[in-house]
Amino acid sequence: MGWIEPVILAGESAILTPLSSVHAPDLREAVLDGELWKLWYTSVPSPELVEAEIERRLALQRSGSMLPFAVLSKKTGRAVGMTTYLNIEPRHRRLEIGSTWYRTGVQRTAINTECKKLLLAHAFDALSCIAVEFRTSSVNFQSRRAIERLGAKLDGILRSHQIVSSDTLRDTCVYSILAHEWPAVLSNLDWQLGKPRS
Repeated sequence: MGWIEPVILAGESAILTPLSSVHAPDLREAVLDGELWKLWYTSVPSPELVEAEIERRLALQRSGSMLPFAVLSKKTGRAVGMTTYLNIEPRHRRLEIGSTWYRTGVQRTAINTECKKLLLAHAFDALSCIAVEFRTSSVNFQSRRAIERLGAKLDGILRSHQIVSSDTLRDTCVYSILAHEWPAVLSNLDWQLGKPRS
């Protein structure tokens, strides 16, 4: 048994379940909602590449460097996106939450906040993580605001960190939440989830 094993994490509006090829039809439909693969600063598969992306993530799971989830809407039971634990470092009890995307129709709903709460709770409470990291493009302001709303702190910016579409260089913002910060972050997440939504 490894440090991290597949698990189902369920909340009020979302269920995180181990990613599999059975989720491909829903995820193909999900990327069409907003044509997410056309965003140059992030990496979302086009509809015809969804199966290949699922297999890529499952291969990384087999190697021990990723644990991918399908994000299911509790309301519909259908997959509305993907998220993962990645850059898993058992020796240092550290991991990253990332490679996350959601169909446009569920963005800015409780689903993302709840998924982050479920993933963070499992990381800190079940896996005894010392730190959980988040990374995003410096120009992905929607993602940066969402990470900052969680209570994560900016550790720094990796300049010219990755080559993205059309050989454009991406600066990557690295954020983290430390174990001793988790209780305050949890209180903040519970408060956010308790707020009325329009």
